[in-house]
Amino acid sequence: MGYGSYSHSAHAALTTDRAALSRAEVFKQRGCHALMDPKGLSVREARDSAEHPNSLGIVFALDVTGSMGNIPEYLARRDLPTFMKLLTDCRVPDPQVMFMAIGDATSDGAPLQVGQFETTAELIDQWLTWSYLEGGGGGSNSESYELAFYVLAQHTDLDCWVKRRKRGYLFMTGDEHPYPVVSRHQIEALIGERLDEDIALEEVVAAAAESWHLFFLIPDRQRRQNCEARWREVLGDQVICMESHVDTCTVAAAIVGLTEGALRGVDALADVLHANGTPRDRIAATIRALQSYADLIDPDAPKGIHTHPTSTAIGKPDWWKRLFS
Repeated sequence: MGYGSYSHSAHAALTTDRAALSRAEVFKQRGCHALMDPKGLSVREARDSAEHPNSLGIVFALDVTGSMGNIPEYLARRDLPTFMKLLTDCRVPDPQVMFMAIGDATSDGAPLQVGQFETTAELIDQWLTWSYLEGGGGGSNSESYELAFYVLAQHTDLDCWVKRRKRGYLFMTGDEHPYPVVSRHQIEALIGERLDEDIALEEVVAAAAESWHLFFLIPDRQRRQNCEARWREVLGDQVICMESHVDTCTVAAAIVGLTEGALRGVDALADVLHANGTPRDRIAATIRALQSYADLIDPDAPKGIHTHPTSTAIGKPDWWKRLFS
C-alpha cells in the first residue's frame, strides 16, 4: 500500500466540509469496521514506488478507551488530518501512514483495529473515519497496548527497513499501563493465530524495536502522573510527555524530522513551525516536550541520558522463531 500523492488542500477540504457535523455523523462505526478487523491479518506493507522511492512507514496507534475522554475524537477529526503536511514541513520526503485503534482486550468489543499504509488525503481520511471510537476500557489501569507491538513485530513489512535498514516509527497515545504479557488467548481470538505461550511485554517490544522506533506520547501533565513511570521502564527516553494533546501531531512529526536528521535541533524545528503558522505558545510547548529527546540524539549535546536498549540484529530472536516456526 501507499500509492498516490498527498494533497493538503484536498485533505483540508474534506475536514472543512464536515466541521459542523456531530461525532456520530463523522464516526459512524458502531463496531470494528470489517477492513480494520485483525482477524486473519496477514501483512501490512509500506512499499517504495516511482512516486515515493524512499518510503518511510509511520504508525499512529490511538488509545480509544473512555479514560482518554474526547482526545481520540480531537486527534482523528482535527489534528491527524494535518499530520502529513507537518511531516512534509519537517522535511520527511515519502511518509506512509497507517492508523490503529487500541482498547482493552479484557473487556472491549474492538480492542484492536488495524488500517493500511496510505499516502493520499482521501485514503488517510477514510481509515481515520472508519475507526470505531469505542470509549471502553476495563478499569484495571491497563490497556492492550502490547497488541500493537505484536502487530508491528509480526505483521508489517517495510521497504525502508528491508532495503535501507531504516526503521519505521510508531507513535502510540495513551494514559494507562500496558499489560505485562501478550496473551496467547487474545491473539487467537483477535487475529486467529495460535501461540504456544504468552509473550512477555519486554520481549515483544524488543522484537518490534528491531524495525521500528517506538514512542509513547502521554497527552498532558495530569495523565503523566498515572503512567509515565511504567512506560519509562519499557521505552526509556522514547516516552514523550506533552503539555496538551493538541501538540500530538506536531510532536510526532518533529520526532521524525529530528531522528532522520532533516531537522538539526530544536532551533531548526522552531523555524519550521513558525513558518507553518504554529502559534508561539504551541511551539514553546512542543520544544519543552522534545528538548530532552533532541539533546539525546544531538551528537554535540552532553550525554549520560539513559535510553531503552533496542535490538540491531537482523532477523527475529530465537524465542520468536520458536513460537512462529
